[in-house]
Amino acid sequence: MKQKFDVITSTCVPLPLENVDTDQIIPARFLKATDKAGFGDNLFRDWRYNDDGSLKKDFVLNDPRFGGCILVAGKNFGSGSSREHAAWAIAGYGFRVVISSFFADIHKNNELNNFVLPVVVSEEFLQELFDSIAADPKMEVVVDLPRQTVTNKATGRSEKFEINGYKKHCLMNGLDDIDYLIGNKDKIEAWERLNK
Repeated sequence: MKQKFDVITSTCVPLPLENVDTDQIIPARFLKATDKAGFGDNLFRDWRYNDDGSLKKDFVLNDPRFGGCILVAGKNFGSGSSREHAAWAIAGYGFRVVISSFFADIHKNNELNNFVLPVVVSEEFLQELFDSIAADPKMEVVVDLPRQTVTNKATGRSEKFEINGYKKHCLMNGLDDIDYLIGNKDKIEAWERLNK
């Protein structure tokens, strides 16, 4: 799942629902696993599948009109419990970016730790994205991490987004926290020698 970020251009999957919590993203019955493998298959499990395991045709992930590696979600995405498994499921499904007007803090950090970029935009811009996707499911969005911009190619409108400088560096270089520490091992050891 470690992938370097730069500029991502993709079609989008719209999920215009507010207050999507982590139990809806990945139900609690799947939390026994300690390995990230297979979680993408159960992303939005109860919305995506019937009790017999067949697909619910009216759910957006099962709609062939929509695809791509960008999920556009309603306000307050990832609320509820702090389960990291929700970010595992989003990444495992193949989403690289989630755009919303607000993320729960813990979930936002879990996404960053799993190489999914959470992009916070204004409610007006979010609604414009939903409208553009509804008008043309093949419209694309450009997420430029170096410049910290997101652009609706259908309208040409862009917004800036914020990201922690450390996490930006890690995403752009494909580093998790351990990789970052190992890469700075010499500096850490030098500091320890100076501060004995």
